[in-house]
Amino acid sequence: MEVTNEVLPTSAERIEAMQADGPDGPICMVNLLKFKDSAEYADGRETDLTGRQAYQLYGRAVSQLIGDYGGEVVFVGDVTFLALGQVEDLWDEVAIAKYPNRRALWDMSTSAEWQEAAVHRAAGLAGQLNIETVSPMVAFND
Repeated sequence: MEVTNEVLPTSAERIEAMQADGPDGPICMVNLLKFKDSAEYADGRETDLTGRQAYQLYGRAVSQLIGDYGGEVVFVGDVTFLALGQVEDLWDEVAIAKYPNRRALWDMSTSAEWQEAAVHRAAGLAGQLNIETVSPMVAFND
């Protein structure tokens, strides 16, 4: 299995798929995050921030914004150990966010507020995987 971390989607097909309706009901996005050692801002600003610190600025902003789109941050934790499997390099952090549907995620991530905060995301991330998940338990709760 080949893994490629990205900061933004790189293909038109992926962007188009992100705008599709997606599964019924809530989704949880599992974010596997890899930080840069030092933050690097696209506008060239000087900073002493680490990549993690820059991403935390983004995270604080999103934690305030996500509720406006019916979402919530479910979990954030540091990766400390790989118990099973093999990867060349571990991610630094795992974050899970829940949204009422894929559309809510798209609407949030294309909002002016998200775009303003995302400069810190891009400055801090070396790359990430975003994995959309749905819970089969939702059917049991109906």
